[in-house]
Amino acid sequence: MRFLIVGGSGFLGGELARQCSMAEHEVAATYLTRPGETAGVEWLPLDVRRRDDVDALISAFRPEVVINAAYRQTDWMITAVGAANVALAVSAAGGRLVQVSSDAVFSGAAIRYDETCLPDPITPYGAAKAAAETAVNAIAPTAVIARTSLIIGDGDSSHEALVRSLATGRAGGVLFTDDVRCPVHVVDLAAALLELAASEYHGIHHVAGADAVSRYELGLLIARRDGLDADRLPSGRRADTNVPGPMDVRLECGMTQRRLRTRLRGARRFLGDVHR
Repeated sequence: MRFLIVGGSGFLGGELARQCSMAEHEVAATYLTRPGETAGVEWLPLDVRRRDDVDALISAFRPEVVINAAYRQTDWMITAVGAANVALAVSAAGGRLVQVSSDAVFSGAAIRYDETCLPDPITPYGAAKAAAETAVNAIAPTAVIARTSLIIGDGDSSHEALVRSLATGRAGGVLFTDDVRCPVHVVDLAAALLELAASEYHGIHHVAGADAVSRYELGLLIARRDGLDADRLPSGRRADTNVPGPMDVRLECGMTQRRLRTRLRGARRFLGDVHR
């Protein structure tokens, strides 16, 4: 198949590009500031905020599948308007769209959220992701909108880097014991997104890990896997701070998991002693 990964130079985008290349798909990936390094991928510069540029690139490349993993937490134009621009271009050119969304669309008031739950964001980033979902659903109703959670890898995610810095004393701060998410391994997430892309499913899907863990517990798991002194990780309660945003958001993935061959492992499994 012919894939276009929008935001391909990011953490998730890079893994999507790698898996597409390994499967011998024809794949191009976009970048904003610098290209990625995955072999077998055509790297294309793109600013998703520029609708004409998005239209021109998708019209020229003619992908069968577009996966939009582009976002910036502090930039409404990239996260929300960019998603609308991609959806408009894909709709005009034809093809399949998978839009990557986030558990940030939820406030945490309900704690557990399945695929039928409507967004109730309480942060600008969450609002931008919710706006992106609304635009994609209106423009491309056959698209998949895949909400996910904290994305972890084999040492190369931002949260893993933070844990290493805290455990070695190179950075200050704490990991919250009451800030709970459902972390997913980037390999599982990318495989699930590609599986959804090749399916006939559409609409909201939740693609997160099977375990709900606090950021502190996640930090302990990462430190132990990496042979670091987990006792050095500082902990604290987010409820005692003024840090904005939802605290406890658990994506229920039952409907999505029943549709997938890809197993969405929990953090205790993919960071623990169980063979991956």
